[in-house]
Amino acid sequence: MGESRPLQGLRVVESSLLGPGLVATFLADLGADVVKVEPPGGDYIRQMTWPIVEGTSLLHLHTHRGKRSIAIDLKSDEGVEVYKDLVRGADVVVEAMRPGSLAKLGLGVDDLRAVNPRLVFCTISGYGATGPYRDMPSHGIAYDTWAGLIEPVVDEKGFTRIPTLPNVGINVGPMIGALGILAAVIRARETGEGVTIEVAQSDAAAYMDWYRIETYRAYERPDDLVTGNPSDGYERRAPGLAGMWEGVRYQIYAVDDGHVLFMASEQAFWKNFCGGVDRMDLFEKWPGSTYADHARNNTELQAELRDIFRTRTCAEWLAFANEANVPIAPVNTPQTVADDPQFRHRLPFYGIDDVGAEQLPLPIYVEGELPPTPTMAPEVGEQTDDVLAGLGYDADRIADLRSRGIVGPSD
Repeated sequence: MGESRPLQGLRVVESSLLGPGLVATFLADLGADVVKVEPPGGDYIRQMTWPIVEGTSLLHLHTHRGKRSIAIDLKSDEGVEVYKDLVRGADVVVEAMRPGSLAKLGLGVDDLRAVNPRLVFCTISGYGATGPYRDMPSHGIAYDTWAGLIEPVVDEKGFTRIPTLPNVGINVGPMIGALGILAAVIRARETGEGVTIEVAQSDAAAYMDWYRIETYRAYERPDDLVTGNPSDGYERRAPGLAGMWEGVRYQIYAVDDGHVLFMASEQAFWKNFCGGVDRMDLFEKWPGSTYADHARNNTELQAELRDIFRTRTCAEWLAFANEANVPIAPVNTPQTVADDPQFRHRLPFYGIDDVGAEQLPLPIYVEGELPPTPTMAPEVGEQTDDVLAGLGYDADRIADLRSRGIVGPSD
């Protein structure tokens, strides 16, 4: 069990609002002790978006699984001192909200370093702590529209709509933040000096699309210096998947019970496919280039492949792919992917009884094992007494703080 919890012993204090708290979820999943500090009224993430599972949002159940919650009134001097006591023995403080929110309470990085000089302080926010957008209010989709990831669609009535797509910035930003935190912890432990980390979810959304953004920049250089692929006659194709529309040997095809993605852009794979379906005439007529040849705009070949793929089911084509050594992948949806045998093997859901709703594990295998099942996301201040006791507060002091509303939760 311990082998699959490599961050056991890492202590994290998290001050978060809504989704950015995911930064510490990655750490908690790998064994870190994460204490979420909330106001006595709690983080309203518990009621945000859908679905609501038995009165609590899935967003909270996933984002704060494996964490402990302490409710503190940080607008009080005594509450600030309680927070500092938490930080004394911590490795990391996460400020997952607007930058400077803790500083306004007297708990900025300098205040906390006075208590713990080796502290790693991570701020994660929407647009970051600098730049002209730093103070703008925003929600998660904004970072993807800002980064150029979303193309608006127009419905049949002429209204502009947000298309169906996964959120990138609000998930990748915390992931990058977690990576930065771990790098900073290593340095802090080696040098004895604290490290400050600052991450923007908008930056992360743009960084995840680096290939397209950098391609457009590369195309600003002269044509004789930056070209397309040799198999396309060096034509400059649109970046990323935008340049895949005309593809034929790298394309989605309908099968008997759904769709598959065909990826025989290398000549060797294309030859394997043609031999496997007993159609070497296709290879002889269109052998293609050695690498990265999608047979673009060859609609005659595309019609042949369309008819061939319709003759088998997805499962039959996957079996063929294994046998003939041809890259073919299923085309799933967020609803159907959970039934895929590869998904079931690699990503078994955590159970409802354990974490409140079926949830995916962090997909990191440590010594051949996924991280153990985390604890249920906490109620507001659920572990307040336990956390304070761990700081050396006795029962009378805890009761006094609670009676005066310094710690909670509130009724």
